[in-house]
Amino acid sequence: MFTVCGAIAQQSTPTFLKTPKDKIDQFMDMRFGMFIHFGPVTLRGTEIGWSRNQQVAQDDYDSLYKEFNPALFNADAWVKAAKDAGMKYLTITAKHHDGFCLWPTSYSGYNISNSPFKRDIVGELAKACKKQGIVFCIYCTVLDWHDADYPIHNPNDKKFNVKGDMRAFVNRMKNELHELITNYKPTMLWFDGFWEEPWTKEYGQEVYQYIKTVDPSVVINNRLGKGDPTKFSEGSVGDYLTPEQQIGKLDMVNPWESCITICNQWAWKPNDSMKSLKECLQTLAKTAGGNGNLLFNVGPMMDGRMEARQVKRLAEIGSWLKQNGTAIYSTKGGPYKPNDSYATTRKGNKIYIELFKKDGAMLTLPAIPGIKITKAGWLSGNALTFTQNDGIKINLPDTLPDENVSVIELDIDKNAELIPVI
Repeated sequence: MFTVCGAIAQQSTPTFLKTPKDKIDQFMDMRFGMFIHFGPVTLRGTEIGWSRNQQVAQDDYDSLYKEFNPALFNADAWVKAAKDAGMKYLTITAKHHDGFCLWPTSYSGYNISNSPFKRDIVGELAKACKKQGIVFCIYCTVLDWHDADYPIHNPNDKKFNVKGDMRAFVNRMKNELHELITNYKPTMLWFDGFWEEPWTKEYGQEVYQYIKTVDPSVVINNRLGKGDPTKFSEGSVGDYLTPEQQIGKLDMVNPWESCITICNQWAWKPNDSMKSLKECLQTLAKTAGGNGNLLFNVGPMMDGRMEARQVKRLAEIGSWLKQNGTAIYSTKGGPYKPNDSYATTRKGNKIYIELFKKDGAMLTLPAIPGIKITKAGWLSGNALTFTQNDGIKINLPDTLPDENVSVIELDIDKNAELIPVI
């Protein structure tokens, strides 16, 4: 009798669906993607979502869509900029915290079809990505300060908040996600806005499970739940960690993706300062060296174009990757922790050293027990002499091949991916 009851109880326990590991691994192998923050707020040049009720009055902000007409938007040009940068995937803010939808959703009138532009930006990007061989992904908020059913309308002033109806809000969110998944077939969904009180871990689990019933293979970031997005905890819901505006730490167990801006602001800002090529490349190398992905953000202008200077910087990154991408794509981080002088990645029987600067006549690395180096040299270049006794010492020329990041390739006698972190 006890056995039968136990079996019945066990059968009634719901199964928690999870994204297959191979899908997460395939996503992590890409290493480099483009984040795009875009919406009507570009008409003011202030931050998307966050400038509402700050630099831009609520009524003004919420009316911007009525004059939003990015006539020079060209999905193929955006995707080409990502491809030329060596990026493997693209993530568009289909809906940010301001609630405006860049696709013609049936569940909110606050969407692109009711702007002068009218065209489906999400749909056009999905098609352009498919045509150019870039993996398409979608950002969607879990808070919406514009939605009548979401209790917080102004996070800066509680008197504007309402009772709301979170059940109706979550159901609408599911319907919008169903549209996004079935119409545009994203490989990954990037959520944000998890920190406010109305959103709970239980809602996150509910939405995660719903997504799995629509498409089990969709990869989902960890901002559907609650807690620190840089680590998994009791409140976490999602497949991978998401450090923001910082490079994640070396982690050979938990997948992660750093989201970092090419300038300072996520959305377009006139004359925003832009990162140097050196900083961009070293950020990418340190991210891969930590076993993570880099989601690098661009904010297109109000007319729909990406700034020429940003497109040029992206192409410069792409030129470096054409020569050195072997050391980035489909690699594992380590075995050494990234530092201010170098990062390392590995694949098969090779270790790649992304060298940032020359501190002396030789590069000295800690010894790797039980490993013998059989060959050293610049990636696709000249050989380098070395010794390996108490440590590894590689002799360097007077001038490094690349002033930003030079890559050394080490051949070893064992599988480098099995080396413990040093």
